[in-house]
Amino acid sequence: MKARTFHKLLLQVDRLNSDQFRRLKESLQSIELSNKVAANIETPFQELSCPHCKSQKKQRWGKRSGLQRYRCKECKRTYNSLTNTPLSRLRKKEQWLEYSSCLVSGISVRKAAMKCNVHRNTSFRWRHRFLANAKSVAPEKLSGIIEADETYFLKSEKGNKKLNRKPRKRGGKASQRGLSKEQVCVLVCRDRQANTIDHIFENFTGNNLKDYLKDKVSSDILFCSDGKSTYKKFIKEKGYRHGCLNLSKGIRIIKDIVHIQNVNAYHSRLKEWLYRFHGVATKYLENYLSWFRELDEFASDIRPEILLLRGKKASLYKVQPFTVT
Repeated sequence: MKARTFHKLLLQVDRLNSDQFRRLKESLQSIELSNKVAANIETPFQELSCPHCKSQKKQRWGKRSGLQRYRCKECKRTYNSLTNTPLSRLRKKEQWLEYSSCLVSGISVRKAAMKCNVHRNTSFRWRHRFLANAKSVAPEKLSGIIEADETYFLKSEKGNKKLNRKPRKRGGKASQRGLSKEQVCVLVCRDRQANTIDHIFENFTGNNLKDYLKDKVSSDILFCSDGKSTYKKFIKEKGYRHGCLNLSKGIRIIKDIVHIQNVNAYHSRLKEWLYRFHGVATKYLENYLSWFRELDEFASDIRPEILLLRGKKASLYKVQPFTVT
């Protein structure tokens, strides 16, 4: 804007009534927040490549929605820093930092919607777009003394229009006592450096456990678990040292070293945290596990800006619902 035009604009501010002044103030705040978000998610020119053909040859191609656009010199397609990421095509960028703070706080979809002044469906969509890349935060390998134990969650078809069973109240209970096909198994493995990995199993067997952990644990480890045959089969085939606890006889600690108290404490914190959501759909359970793992591991360091940056790193645009295997 030219200086003369801007001066005329300033002279008009004094003529605004209270309602107009409020609307102008809200508009300026929205633009300021949108620019702040854009500054956080913009990728430097030299680091950004074409998401369509991976070419580094590009030219600036104007701006849209507060973001710099580029045109690839190879495939001639245009893109910006959010193209082919979970945050692509989402609107109301001025609310993204506020929504990221809602994720850090772990509040419900409706409370986050009210806080950010968006519809609850928008809040739900944002949640799973922002969490799409949270699973990449998990450590590549566990080492040293590793504790492993499984916990179970009731299968939930929350949000489905057609159910394969009779509907039940929030949470609900299994129709059968003990473990059954109505539940899914969540394995949590944690070493003494507080590195944590988790996985959902439809069938918790030795072969499935071996396939999952084959590249996720070091070769020289002490594997601490209870006496379940699944663990014993896995340990026998891999040849790891096994700290086996006999919980039925009350043996929970051996020589103050072999125990699974850390992973059991993690289970307790996880279930207490999930309780606020009044049941989580099984197809989205993986996202919630990744969400909690990130909050639990980086509680003192995590900030809304960090979640915002992680949200744009995933390579897929659409978040695929999770199916247990």
